[in-house]
Amino acid sequence: MQVINQGPLDSLEQWDDHVKGRYRVDRKKEEFRVYDDSTPPVVREFYRQNHANQTYDFACAKLAEYVPLRHGKMGIWEAMDRLNEIVDDSDPDTDLSQIEHNLQTAEAIRAAGHPRWFQLTGFIHDLGKVLTMWGEPQWAVVGDTFPTGCAWSARIVFPEFFAANPDGEKPHLQTLLGVYQEGAGLDQVKMSWGHDEYLYHVTKAYLPEPAQYMIRYHSWYSAHRERDYGYLMTPHDEAMMSPMPNPS
Repeated sequence: MQVINQGPLDSLEQWDDHVKGRYRVDRKKEEFRVYDDSTPPVVREFYRQNHANQTYDFACAKLAEYVPLRHGKMGIWEAMDRLNEIVDDSDPDTDLSQIEHNLQTAEAIRAAGHPRWFQLTGFIHDLGKVLTMWGEPQWAVVGDTFPTGCAWSARIVFPEFFAANPDGEKPHLQTLLGVYQEGAGLDQVKMSWGHDEYLYHVTKAYLPEPAQYMIRYHSWYSAHRERDYGYLMTPHDEAMMSPMPNPS
């Protein structure tokens, strides 16, 4: 199978590596919002494309396209094999296959004493990246996720790149709540489209609720790391998001 790599990143894992460095445990608080020349140019270009193109209409269109779940049928191991073929061939930073990486993630969770559903969540949490099989560009597969349909938080990485997003010209989408009601709940919110949202819809009938939150929101760093967007959440959402374990 030919490797599909539509975007500036060498591989999808280059975004993962950047996120791990940005949110490493020992990083000082004042370092979190530092995005300067130390950020690789291809990562900056990736975020520029992501923020310019992830609109409310785009998110709604992708939900309508993919949530009927008619693009294919495969088991977990087959999906893992496909993911190896798609994302790992050009990755210069790791010698691990996708299967090895996910097995290590699941084993680390098991060794920490977490329940079996958590181990399974760690193993499959990146499988939504198979979106690249159907021609989706990098900016529609990975990246920090965020709500569409309302004003963007200043705590989203590279917020200046939203200046090119067409939703900025729509006043009703640029209020704090936008198209939503305060406290209406995250199940009403249209998140930016990517592997998190896709895999949530694929697996939600099979996993317990905490696993669903982990899969759907593990890239929503402005919420579970920066503690923003509480005005969109119900008390139950807030309880599920705090703390939000990251399976990766």
